[in-house]
Amino acid sequence: MPGFRVVVTDQVFPDIDVERELIGAAGGTVEVASGDRSDVLAAAGDADALLCTYFPLGAADIALLKQCRIVARYGIGVDNVDLDAARAAGIAVTNVPDYCVTEVALHTVAMALTMVRKIPAGDALVRSGGWGAAKLGQVRRFDTLTVGLLGYGRIARDVAGILRPLAAGVIVHDPFVTEAVSGDRLVDLPTLLAESDVLCVHCPLTPRTRGIIDAAALARMKPTAVLVNTSRGPIVNLDDLVRALRDGTIGGAALDVFEQEPPDGAALAEVPHLLMTPHSAFYSREAIRESQRKAATQVVKALRGQPLDYRVA
Repeated sequence: MPGFRVVVTDQVFPDIDVERELIGAAGGTVEVASGDRSDVLAAAGDADALLCTYFPLGAADIALLKQCRIVARYGIGVDNVDLDAARAAGIAVTNVPDYCVTEVALHTVAMALTMVRKIPAGDALVRSGGWGAAKLGQVRRFDTLTVGLLGYGRIARDVAGILRPLAAGVIVHDPFVTEAVSGDRLVDLPTLLAESDVLCVHCPLTPRTRGIIDAAALARMKPTAVLVNTSRGPIVNLDDLVRALRDGTIGGAALDVFEQEPPDGAALAEVPHLLMTPHSAFYSREAIRESQRKAATQVVKALRGQPLDYRVA
């Protein structure tokens, strides 16, 4: 399909050289939309394909796409695209589910170990002129702890593979999984919450999982437990989590994702036992290039009428 036009709704990468090369070789052009939301939608209106990261595309937005054949999302989650509306409009939706598995798994593990070893508290102690391991409070040996995984996809299984030799055991809750591997134990959600010393969130954001870690869920957890979320921010109710950290309902939390991004850093600055990173778990030079290449490849395949590798709608 020579002469096709591809619009990038929101450029978050340093450049789009990979996309221009792949799509240009197929006879297409790439345009980066700019301006406010209405400007982006105007640019997208007569595009043959969209490349999208965080830009939300609801049903009303999709109705404005006059000739779009595919929305290719750079990341794993597709919660910012109305999949039912896309299906109804005959627009394919793809993601890149395997581009940053190692990065997110390692980031999760790093956060878990950092919190269990109380490294942020130790850093703050030294910076304030203090000294002495005893001032950190109780620190547990990792091989006495149970790691819990909420979700059991690619990333969660990599996390389990890294932490399994270090921990007392790994337990898993995922309603779509019927069998765990390598001695991991499938449990129901109440058991996961009650038994996890380190609870890592790896489920997708769906109506069912939105806010699943709320005040009631946090109250089921051990007062020494650590929560790690590198999945999607709205899975954890941030207000409830902040209250739980302030009143000691749980021992700590590490967040790479938030309900609103960026979050109000000033409001969270004094929350105790909270470690934060800026939605960077996915990030590496290699992962970005892989995401760009795979997303652009889906566009080319869709416009050539070829089978798609990562179709979700």
